[in-house]
Amino acid sequence: MRDAVTPRRPAATLVLGGVRSGKSRHAADIAAAYGAAVTLIATATVQDREMAERIELHRAHRPKEWTVVEEPVRLAAALGSACGPGRIVIVDCLTLWLTNLMCGEDPLALRRESAQLLETMSRLSGDCVLVSNEVGFGIIPVNALARRFADEAGELHQRLGALCDRVVLMAAGLPITIKGGSRAAAPGLA
Repeated sequence: MRDAVTPRRPAATLVLGGVRSGKSRHAADIAAAYGAAVTLIATATVQDREMAERIELHRAHRPKEWTVVEEPVRLAAALGSACGPGRIVIVDCLTLWLTNLMCGEDPLALRRESAQLLETMSRLSGDCVLVSNEVGFGIIPVNALARRFADEAGELHQRLGALCDRVVLMAAGLPITIKGGSRAAAPGLA
């Protein structure tokens, strides 16, 4: 009689770090180690020339076989649709998504979309890597919008950190695993 194989639970990783800390590269490394189809959910929108250049830089370094979904607001819906067995989804990045919600025309979007993301994370059917800027290490911002943004990002990171199997902090291009220890190589590979 054969033993039944228990399927593993999908894994979620949160990759945090400062600007140019290697977050996106590390997320891509995790996906490569996983060895499955990759979907990237990109949340950035072109607001100026500098942002357009950043987006182009990311596109140039992205593997051509990745599926790309551009979704600046309805992240939970995009993540729920993209996740599935045998696939890995990278969300890059949550802080740009927060910016889109906070600066958008719908004043209820931030609460609604954040709640939907947290609910979706608890029932994903596939692996995911969430990329976000850690903004809580600096001084308290001078203006109210920047303080609110830092507060919203911090709250979101805390909630996602509790839900995710692994949390990695990037510093100087180096990953520091702060939750999940032995599963640092890739979701589901230990």
